[in-house]
Amino acid sequence: MSASTPAIAALEKAGIDFTVHSYTHDRRSTDYGAEAVEAMAARGFAADQIFKTLVVDLGDGFGVAVAPVPEKLSLKAVARVLGASKAVMADAAKASRATGYVLGGVSPVGQKTALPTVVDETVVLWDSILCSAGRRGLEVELSPADLVAATGAAVAAITAG
Repeated sequence: MSASTPAIAALEKAGIDFTVHSYTHDRRSTDYGAEAVEAMAARGFAADQIFKTLVVDLGDGFGVAVAPVPEKLSLKAVARVLGASKAVMADAAKASRATGYVLGGVSPVGQKTALPTVVDETVVLWDSILCSAGRRGLEVELSPADLVAATGAAVAAITAG
């Protein structure tokens, strides 16, 4: 496969096995996670197997939280894991500049600047998970261990409830 996004290029360079799944992104949609869940459910994937990438502002920089799409993120937990006193959702334009990706296509892999990352602990429940491949309508399927290795992520409980 050609390196059509920085995420795919980074996975190829690291020698990680992955599969790319594409679907038609509805340009009117701003609920990118729900759109991915709907598209991938039709292919047999569970909603909790599809992970969203959220950029958080830690006050002195940014971090990344990767969690199942249906789950609500605990900003307090993310801050604790990433060693910050507080975390808030990052401004969309600043998140795009920091990662090199557009909102709805932010991948935890292949970011412009590698940001400290935490992946929700439920990732270990799956043989493979999906996350953005770096473009709206493009998901990458890989093993949880490979996602953690490719991002240098911590694994912790970061969802609320």
